[in-house]
Amino acid sequence: MHYRALHLGVLIIRLGLGIMFLIHGIPKLMGGPAAWEGLGGAMASIGVDFAPVFWGFMAAIAETLGGLALITGFIFRPAMGMLVFTMFIAFMMHWTKGDPFIPSMSYPLELMLVFIGFLVAGPGNFTIPEIFNKDGQD
Repeated sequence: MHYRALHLGVLIIRLGLGIMFLIHGIPKLMGGPAAWEGLGGAMASIGVDFAPVFWGFMAAIAETLGGLALITGFIFRPAMGMLVFTMFIAFMMHWTKGDPFIPSMSYPLELMLVFIGFLVAGPGNFTIPEIFNKDGQD
């Protein structure tokens, strides 16, 4: 198997998703408390109906920093954990609202599965930390 090609493929997926999550996350992060409250209201889908501004801010941070982590490889697994949780909440919000599976629920579910895969597999070899870790030691 050509492991270089495998790592290049992972990099392409990371860059594409990372850019998209920055595009989604930055406006949410810059939206301020009113936007965060609306976003954080999705936590009610799992019975958490307190502090929606905090939860919305955390979702905006997860998407923005998650995008940066995908692109760079920094804090990769913790960021993937945050994105898994964020996509789970998005899925549950659509589920409890009774939205149709396609496209409402399928998109966050698909991304949640991708992020679980990244959580298990890691970012691959082509990361910023890897550039500065020449000896291969973690």
